[in-house]
Order: sequence, then structure tokens, then C-alpha cells
Amino acid sequence: MRKFVRPLVFGAVAVAVLQLAPVPLGHAQARTAPESFADLAAQLLPSVVNISTTQVAKAKPGRSQGQGQGQDTPQVPPGSPFEEFFKDFFDRNPQENRPKRNTSLGSGFIIDAGGLVVTNNHVIAEADEITVTLHDDTSLKAEIVGRDAKTDLAVLKVKTDKKLPAVKFGNSDITRVGDWVLAIGNPFGLGGTVTAGIVSARARDINSGPYDDFLQTDASINRGNSGGPMFNLAGEVIGINTAIFSPTGGSVGIGFAIPAALAKPVVDQLRQFGKTRRGWLGVRIQQVSDEIAESLGLDKARGAMVASVSANGPAEKAKIEAGDVVLTFDGKDVTDMRSLPRIVAATPIDKKVVASIWRKGKEVKLDVVVGELDETDTAALQPDTPKGKESGKATVDALGLGLAKISPDLRDKYDIDASIEGVVVTDVATDSPAAQKGVRAGDVIVEVAQDPVKEPKDVADRIKKAKAAGRKSVLILVDRQGDLRFVAIKIDG
Repeated sequence: MRKFVRPLVFGAVAVAVLQLAPVPLGHAQARTAPESFADLAAQLLPSVVNISTTQVAKAKPGRSQGQGQGQDTPQVPPGSPFEEFFKDFFDRNPQENRPKRNTSLGSGFIIDAGGLVVTNNHVIAEADEITVTLHDDTSLKAEIVGRDAKTDLAVLKVKTDKKLPAVKFGNSDITRVGDWVLAIGNPFGLGGTVTAGIVSARARDINSGPYDDFLQTDASINRGNSGGPMFNLAGEVIGINTAIFSPTGGSVGIGFAIPAALAKPVVDQLRQFGKTRRGWLGVRIQQVSDEIAESLGLDKARGAMVASVSANGPAEKAKIEAGDVVLTFDGKDVTDMRSLPRIVAATPIDKKVVASIWRKGKEVKLDVVVGELDETDTAALQPDTPKGKESGKATVDALGLGLAKISPDLRDKYDIDASIEGVVVTDVATDSPAAQKGVRAGDVIVEVAQDPVKEPKDVADRIKKAKAAGRKSVLILVDRQGDLRFVAIKIDG
């Protein structure tokens, strides 16, 4: 999370999920601002709730007799008259040793007349008690139906004999920059507050999580608005207010909301299963830069490049390989690296889909059966390659690199895993193309132009071949202590 992004209540800031489809121009008709938002506000306010949480902080005993919260009983000689004095004092003030109750405030909105409420996960995180206060000041205890930290969403349930006023999700995919929106929430604990503004930007990435795809608005949003709805002029929820940009903690006209296209499928899963069930492909990916695209013969920088493939995962079973660029998945364009995780996460588990792959200068189509993401699986991919052999050294002037075959001494010197095969970088010329791309001594070049290399001569041959083909840069796969990444390096000379 960048420092300038601050949560709307005390807690972790939001993450998002799923894919926002590209917005066709002219798909939604522009609407002029009404003379007043009063009728719309009156209609929507009853569906917005205040959420307060209580968390009990355990007392910290003092050094002597466990007395005092965060303070110590003074140490006095045994038998001193002060010993009895301080004992009597702390006995008369037992509240100093009681646990403290921390409270926080946020917002939410009713999505089902039977008592289902949506809010941000960080609003209710680690809460011991959750209270939902309706627009008519009725307070109800709430239970958690399900929560998802990655998308910062939570669904609560309250019990009441009343039929509660519910609102529906709208289609955020057709929301355009410049459209009017209405935000309702509980800023600074003041109660139901309405602010109006426009959608300032779409698809914002604020580095809060792997699925960032926020709507940005200039509608005034402050602490306590977290979990509150952002409405369009039809009274539909198109976003959930989650984070703000602010040096002070107050609104400066830059707020972020989880789009409805992102939130609704997650909310539906939380209602049905109590948790999310995300699709899983089993790859590590990286951005396709202009230089990488040129080195691969792509018409432009697009898609998501596969850096490595998880063993026995859906991608490996579908024959997807490191160095492939995923261009489409299940009929959806992969516009950049960030879009692929959202598309895959939104795809039903066990669904057989077609992935369009760019491989060695041509497009191929592969069938993929989507797996289920295990949120706890952190196992890293270990390449299954033979050990390196001893060899000589060489210099590749076109890249500005000194190279050598991997020897036992070099493995020890650079802490290279025994399973890694390739050519080790021993020297990088200052201001060389490789240095500009962050290549450094100890890195292992595994592939050049998507072909494996085992000795420096292989690297030089691949570069000559790339030059002969008219390439201005060459794509290399670099291993740095188990972390694989592709780098497109300009060819000098």
C-alpha cells in the first residue's frame, strides 16, 4: 500500500477482485445533473446503515502483583509502610487492571430485506462485537456470514421482524468517467451523510492487492465512509467506498470504490459458501513491455507473460510454458498483466476454457481446465533441471555482460541452487543495456530468445541470430535465487 492511500476507518485498506470489461463508447447515455439530489437521497438513505465494532484489548499486568494497565506497582522494601499504602491504592482502583474496549465506526448497506448487509472487511476485522444501526436508529447485533480480506468485503446478518429496505447492485462496467454518483455513509461517526460527485477515473491500481481495479471519485469521502455505497442516478450500487488519497486523513477529492462488477460475484459467494472460491491457473506472470513485445514479434505490448509454471497446476496440464504470453482467456482479452488474475479469479472452477497464447512468433490455442485457488498454498516452483557443469568464461559485448558456466565454486559464491541450470553473470559493464535493466553479477541466464542456454557461447549465438532477424532487443529469462523473470535487453552494435 502506498503511503498516500489511507483507509477510511482504522484498519487495513481495500483489495479488489475480478475483471472490469472494456467500456464501449456510447454504451451508456450521459445524464445531466438533477436540480436536486433530494428525492434520490430520501429514497436511498434508509438502506444505508452505520456499523460500530468493539474489540476487547487484554490488560497488561504490571511487574508486581499484576496490578495496573500498562503501569507498574512501585517497588518498595518489604515491610515498608508504603507497601500497604500502594496495595490499598490498587485494590481501590481495580479498573486500572481491566481490559480496554476499542471501538471503530464504518458504513454498510442492506442488500436483502431479510437482513443481509455488505461492508468492508477492514471495518469489522478482529471485532468481538458488531452493531448495525439502521436509519431509524434501531441498533441490531450482527453476525458475520462471510468475509474476504483480498477484496476487503464482508457480508453481515442481522435479525429483525422488520422488512428492511434493500438496494441492488448496478452495472459498473457501463459507468463512464464523468458520470454523476452519490456516496452515502457515516463519516467521522456523524451518521447518515450524503455527498455527490462524479466518477473521476476507472481501473485504478493503488497497490493494495492483486486484484486492484478501483473506481475513483471526487464525491467527498472521509473516515467512517468505509463500506458505504456509491450510487448511480438510477439508485443502483455501482461501487463500495473503500479508500482515500489524503495527507491529512480528510477528503481532498480523491476517493476509491470497489466496482460492483468486482464486488457482486464475491458477495454472492460469501452468501452461498461463507468464503470465496477463486479460479486458479498456476502461473507467475509479469508485464509485457514494449521491448519484450518487440523481441517476441508481438504487434504491441499486451497480454501477460508467464515467468514460471506451478508443478501439477492447471497451466502445466494445459502445456502452458514459461515465456508464453497469454493474450485471451475464456474469450476475454488480457489487456495487461493485472487483468489476467482478475479474469481467472472470476472464472468458474472446473470450467474448460480456451486460452490464446503467443509462443515463438505465432498464436496457439490451448484448452485449460480452471482449478480452485488454495489461499494457503505458498509452495514455490522448483525447476526440474540437471546440475551445471564446469566451464570457461566469455564476454558478450552486445549486452555488456561477463558470463561463465555454472561451476561448484560459482554456486557457492553466488548461492545458486543446485537445480538451476544456465549461464551465470560474473560481470556487468556500467551503463550497459543489461545494467540498465537491473541485471547483476550472480544472476543466472536460463534462456535467451526463449531457448535454453548452457554456456556463454549459446548466449552469443542467440544474440547473433536475433540481430540477423532484425531484432532491436533480445528476451532473456533470468533466475535470481529462485525468482524467475523475463528481461528484454537492447542489443548494442
